[in-house]
Amino acid sequence: MLPAKRRERIQQMVQEQRHVKVSDLSRALKVSEMTIYRDLKPLLEEGKIIKVHGGVIWAEESVSSSPANECVLCGSQTDVRLAYRLLLPNQQMETACCPHCGLIRHRQLQERVVQAMCQDFFTQTTIPAAQAWYVLGTEVDLRCCQPQVLVFERRDHADKFVRGFGGKVLPFAAAMDAIHHQMEQGADGSCAKS
Repeated sequence: MLPAKRRERIQQMVQEQRHVKVSDLSRALKVSEMTIYRDLKPLLEEGKIIKVHGGVIWAEESVSSSPANECVLCGSQTDVRLAYRLLLPNQQMETACCPHCGLIRHRQLQERVVQAMCQDFFTQTTIPAAQAWYVLGTEVDLRCCQPQVLVFERRDHADKFVRGFGGKVLPFAAAMDAIHHQMEQGADGSCAKS
């Protein structure tokens, strides 16, 4: 099968199934996973699919109250390196510019969130938000919403980062609560770039 035809088939499969593992695509199309990754690249660049841990999800029909490149909470331009994505029922998706806005929005939506994803600060790997480690109060300023939040897949990476640049490492629920309380108290917290 030619690459263009294979990409069409991949797009069709992802659109129909909404979430597909790379290994399943590889088996179905009888090509290597490396070939699948190459075929996925144009679809990722076009924004038709979103890469998640171990696979891809369909994103073309995502619904958001703001344009795809703006944060659903504060309206700032989203940076893919910091983006926090919330998957909602009926294949709706919202994107926040950073983990700060993502955690606030996640708390607002609570049970409506089917899955939340964010990017590891070091590796830029997409990871489930509920399994991530969050660093609050670091000296590193990425010029994003305050109080700034950085995400790490591994606790040991977060701990090492904190030893060098300060801050506090928290699991998902504690980070969500900490941001909520800081915003409630108005303690140096605003959904605006610093």
